Amino acid sequence: MTADPAKKPCVLFVCVHNAGRSQMAAGFLTSLSRGAIEVRSAGPQPSHEVSPSVVEAMADVGIDISREVPKELTTGAVRDADVVITMGCGDECPVFPGKRYEDWELADPAGKGIESVRPIRDEIRTRVEALVTELLPARHADAQ
Repeated sequence: MTADPAKKPCVLFVCVHNAGRSQMAAGFLTSLSRGAIEVRSAGPQPSHEVSPSVVEAMADVGIDISREVPKELTTGAVRDADVVITMGCGDECPVFPGKRYEDWELADPAGKGIESVRPIRDEIRTRVEALVTELLPARHADAQ
């Protein structure tokens, strides 16, 4: 993944407003990687706050993202990431040669209640768990 095996991988999650999907993904990756992966999230049109139903859905599974603030996507953030995962931001994310990009097609939790957000949260968790297994295979093997 990275040229320097001692350097931890950096993952950037991007969704339009950085108030829902990318915040949940970052919360899961931060928790599940236990500091072994540098985690960032941002959006090309950041909202003024993380969606309250998203904060509540994550609290349901023991992850507190209540202090997170949506951040603006910068070219530097994309350049510094090893893996860039987009979630519905289309062409608004800059592309750099040699970067790994994935687009996760997920429903947008914006304006939805907690019951609608939970399935989105659970799908994100499944995808993040697979990402951790891929980026940290030794840790996964140790946990077996």
